[in-house]
Amino acid sequence: MTLPTIIFLPGLLCDEQLWRRQVSDLGNVAPVLVADLTQDDTIATMAQRVAALASGQFAIVALSMGGYVAFELLRYFPDRIVGAALLDTSAAARLAGIKSRALGRFTGVTSRLLPQLVHHRHLGGPVAQDVREMALRVGGEAYVRQQRAILGRVDSRPYLSNIAVPTLIGVGAEDVLTPLPESEVLHSNIPDASLHVFKECGHLPPLEKPEETTVLLRNWLMKSVLSV
Repeated sequence: MTLPTIIFLPGLLCDEQLWRRQVSDLGNVAPVLVADLTQDDTIATMAQRVAALASGQFAIVALSMGGYVAFELLRYFPDRIVGAALLDTSAAARLAGIKSRALGRFTGVTSRLLPQLVHHRHLGGPVAQDVREMALRVGGEAYVRQQRAILGRVDSRPYLSNIAVPTLIGVGAEDVLTPLPESEVLHSNIPDASLHVFKECGHLPPLEKPEETTVLLRNWLMKSVLSV
């Protein structure tokens, strides 16, 4: 039997470093890939690029902006997707009022922005360094493309009840960008979804809680996705 590919979808200003522990630890479960979400300026074209990565069925593991791409994939490629893990993301459309700030001068992840991304215990350590380095690698041009895509995305809330694959929802208890109520909306509207809250964690569980994230994903994949 051919196993479905696990495709990891990074968040804004993130690259494969976000998922390095999970890619390493889950490579013995099924084939794994990390999508590049830096090349396109619409969520739809990001989704098309992701769908082209795998020739057959695949499971999605997405964080934040990657979740917006996941919703697009679930709408347009439902027969190819066998499961979706949605971490620290929202189905609601972004308000247009942030447009001027979002498309402003690129400054990377500043000391002012960092507390919005990670729990305070990580502000001076290697997790913070990883976040800053990812943002610099992604760079300003890709940041503008990603923000245009985010600002132009559709409201996915009306489609949540149509999701018919095993769905895992995870969120950091101290996530200030997509707080717990956003994940509770997903949990209450996606049929048979499960919800996990990472304690003492901000917006980036794969970096802040790598072991817990890996165990959570492994159990979900083995019990709900790859066993089907």
